[in-house]
Amino acid sequence: MANKFIIRWITLCIVLVVASIKPIEADSDRFNACFESCNEKCKNDDYGNAYCEVKCDFDCGAKEVSAKFNIAI
Repeated sequence: MANKFIIRWITLCIVLVVASIKPIEADSDRFNACFESCNEKCKNDDYGNAYCEVKCDFDCGAKEVSAKFNIAI
């Protein structure tokens, strides 16, 4: 009986924690501006589309996360 109670209590705690987590909302305007300028500069340097897309996505994503958490890159 006690084991079932403990399992249910732990399950309830996990459900409450998961329900209270809010997803991080992207600042799409800032990301899009960064991505567009980075992508244009990368393509002007004669790199391929796939390389530029991955590079700029990574770089601008890192800048966005660092801005949200006040982390210096």
